[in-house]
Amino acid sequence: MSEQPKNTPYQIRLPLVLCLGLAAGVFIGSSFNTQKPSRDVTKDVQKLREVLTYIDTKYVDDITTDKLVDESIRHLLSKLDPHSHYIPARDRIAANEELRGNFDGIGVEFNIFQDTIMVVTPLSGGPSEKLGIRSGDKIIRVDDENVASIGITTQDVMRLLKGPRGSEVKVTILRNKQTFDFNIVRDKIPQFSIDVSYMVDHEVGYIKLNRFSATTYEEFSKALTKLKDLGMKKLILDLQGNGGGYMSMAIDLADEFLSEGKKIVYTDGKDKRLNTKASSTTRGNFENGDLIILVNEGSASASEILAGALQDNDRALIVGRRTFGKGLVQNPFDLSDGSELRLTISRYYTPSGRSIQKPYDDEEQYSLDLIDRYKKGEFFSADSIKLNDSLKYKTANGRSVYGGGGIMPDYFVPLDTTMNSHFLNALYSSLSIYEYAFNYAHHNKETLESKGFEEFRKNFVVTDPMLNELIAIGQRNKVKPDYQDLKKNKKIFQLHVKAQIARRIWGNDGLFPIINETNEIFLQSLKLFERMPELNRHAM
Repeated sequence: MSEQPKNTPYQIRLPLVLCLGLAAGVFIGSSFNTQKPSRDVTKDVQKLREVLTYIDTKYVDDITTDKLVDESIRHLLSKLDPHSHYIPARDRIAANEELRGNFDGIGVEFNIFQDTIMVVTPLSGGPSEKLGIRSGDKIIRVDDENVASIGITTQDVMRLLKGPRGSEVKVTILRNKQTFDFNIVRDKIPQFSIDVSYMVDHEVGYIKLNRFSATTYEEFSKALTKLKDLGMKKLILDLQGNGGGYMSMAIDLADEFLSEGKKIVYTDGKDKRLNTKASSTTRGNFENGDLIILVNEGSASASEILAGALQDNDRALIVGRRTFGKGLVQNPFDLSDGSELRLTISRYYTPSGRSIQKPYDDEEQYSLDLIDRYKKGEFFSADSIKLNDSLKYKTANGRSVYGGGGIMPDYFVPLDTTMNSHFLNALYSSLSIYEYAFNYAHHNKETLESKGFEEFRKNFVVTDPMLNELIAIGQRNKVKPDYQDLKKNKKIFQLHVKAQIARRIWGNDGLFPIINETNEIFLQSLKLFERMPELNRHAM
């Protein structure tokens, strides 16, 4: 169906980066049926049954016991670890959509501008595009229910327009003062785990990966082949902000970079039947070219498996900041009422034997870990990170690496706060910058497309009148102008407006080559390829 614009690279800067939760867990295999318990839990189950029976029959007020059970399960799992959790049957489909790599809907990307649902773009091959719905169309009624100027939210739109494949929804569109009714049959809509792949120069390729879903390996293989056909000799794989997903996808990607027989990851848990060991095979499609992996504090789970495997095998240079530190493996278990238990079944270990799971004895401290890192200065200096010599391990070539909480990069890049702007953040949060870029691109698309992206990238300039129009839209959306901030950060404002206009015309292929000019980890990595032999010998 649809999705709000994803966070831009600017929006995941601090302080907003501190709001990162975590991310999808790491899954292996399929759901398992109930196993025979290692000890008799009959007495415990009987006690719970007795309590629920008394509540149901004796408690002074009427209580829905199924809600009590759901809350009890959540509380029970919270006492285990931060990543075991329970998904009620009603939420299960939505919870698994990102990992499946698709969802059911009408196939549009939308935004809410001036209290109206605006079609930003119909998704290619989706049911809306096939029916002729266009960019700029305003959705004013859904199944004859008015949805314009009523304070509608993103959640409301998702509820109205998403639905099972094959179901139908009637949508009334306002286009150039005329209304049109469309009966849209919902269908499977793909979600892509690769945001973009492009050539930075004649030999350096770049791939941005946002999650490890069921389709990630297929997407990555196509992107890698495309870049190699364009002459790629060196690759930057960007895992910044990638919270993880399927462990099997991380293994498959590591296999593309490693020669046969290299260890990738292994797991260890109570049920030995669920333990796994993964090594590389003969099929690697990029085993020899220079490779840099970009990570930060939002890179977690499967991202850490991939980064750890390549670091321990001395195959890639890891650049950025210390990763999140999630080394627990969850497996989904089907419950009888259609709900799902995602239970931590093991810990994973990098090839050198590292567990990178950070301590979670204190639940509150665990949730505040990124904030603590920021306050202690870790985002700005590698020297502020205290490494535990008792958790020192050796890579294949004898370099020292450390366990105990995330993957430490080989080359540390501090957070650059000089480009941080509260005013720009407010324009993003209010969707004002998206609204301006949408309007500008809508009125100038033909001219911009005719000149091509490279001409736009090199020569297009965001003028002062354009910034004034953006400020006016912000004011209409209740964003108070901060002219001092704008004056100080004018180049950053211009770059972000330019990037969002490019996204409206050329999609992510237009957005990322421009927005990456503010990505300090990416910019630093470009300088490191010439130093790869030295850095591989003397990495931090």
